[in-house]
Amino acid sequence: MKEPEISVGILNAQEIEFKLNGRFLAKGESVEGEQRVSFSEGGILWNGNLYQELTFTPLENEASFAIHNVTIGINFHWERQETQHFIGVLKLVVDEGKITAINILPAEDYLISVISSEMNATSSPEFLKAHAVISRSWLLAQIERRKALSKKDNGFFSFIKTETEYIRWYDREDHTIFDVCADDHCQRYQGITKASNQRVEEAVKATRGQVLMYKNGICDARFSKCCGGVTEEFSTCWEDKHYPYLSAVRDTEEEQSVPDLTREEEAEKWIRSTPESFCYTHDKAIIRQILNNYDYETTDFYRWKIRYTQAEIAELIRAKTKSDYGKILDLIPIERGKSGRISKLKIVGSEKTLIIGKELEIRRTLSPTHLFSSAFVVDKGEIVDGAPTWFQLTGAGWGHGVGLCQIGAAVMGEQGFSYNDILLHYYKNAEIRKLY
Repeated sequence: MKEPEISVGILNAQEIEFKLNGRFLAKGESVEGEQRVSFSEGGILWNGNLYQELTFTPLENEASFAIHNVTIGINFHWERQETQHFIGVLKLVVDEGKITAINILPAEDYLISVISSEMNATSSPEFLKAHAVISRSWLLAQIERRKALSKKDNGFFSFIKTETEYIRWYDREDHTIFDVCADDHCQRYQGITKASNQRVEEAVKATRGQVLMYKNGICDARFSKCCGGVTEEFSTCWEDKHYPYLSAVRDTEEEQSVPDLTREEEAEKWIRSTPESFCYTHDKAIIRQILNNYDYETTDFYRWKIRYTQAEIAELIRAKTKSDYGKILDLIPIERGKSGRISKLKIVGSEKTLIIGKELEIRRTLSPTHLFSSAFVVDKGEIVDGAPTWFQLTGAGWGHGVGLCQIGAAVMGEQGFSYNDILLHYYKNAEIRKLY
């Protein structure tokens, strides 16, 4: 197998401004410098002409391009726009009444940028190698899946909606004209804007072509910030599918049985305690390895609390669901996954009651910034006028919890575990193979 080329969706807008740093080939001509395209009459307007598609191919080895006003951290509290720089090919296509900018480049160059964007230069070499393998595995698995889906009927819906339930997951149908996006929805990719460091380049080079495999398939190697002590199964967050390599794992060095956190009493006991785990750390130097923009005063990745007044939670749910539940009377876990994450939650309101899921939909509904996890228990304030005055969520972990736990893996790297050890701890039944 040859090293594949990757198409990354960068920006989707009515108008895109960018600068070609060096000579690029477009429509048979050599062009460079500042450029502007806009959506017009169903096409791409550039230099007075309309096109359905435009491709800018570098004519020089050192050529790069910059795209202005790229939104990063979409829907997170740190969302902002910035100018980002890229190498490789720039492709512009029409998509749903806008123009989409796509960057096409070799897989290993993409990985250097991703890991430099996701990780800090202080990360241990073994942790960086482990992340190189899982990022490569996830990427190639997405490409395989997109190719397979393109040959099938598009009659797929990532939600189930009835009068009593709204169960939704966010995944495979989101990207159809490129392999992956550049934001946290996929893997954070900032081109050469985030300067790559030598340790990342060495980690990518040392693991070149290596992926996680289960039988004859590339593993869909998911990862999140902090599992909270137990990793989650794939089906709790996405489709009702079981992947043996994405099972519930107790995040400790010694083999320990996983408590039955699908039972409400066990989940509550677990979440309200702080059992020893790789990812239970207050070492800011280790946490900095995971979050380049880390707020150093934050220490609640493993266990956290958030409190809402009645007015706050009622407005939050109304805004997120575009539906008025009236006063919120209760939040009742109906179904939990193996890590204690809630996959079905009943929202009981004075005007409306509905069961929502899956894991990310619950997080999106109950968190202003889409953070935390759905592994939480609920406390309520005194009842006034028939409704609790406040709700407090006490939770475990940060993110969906499926696959590798980044904080746990960083701790393992600092403790001397090899990248093979790290990978096979989180991805049971998988093996590491070299594809190219």
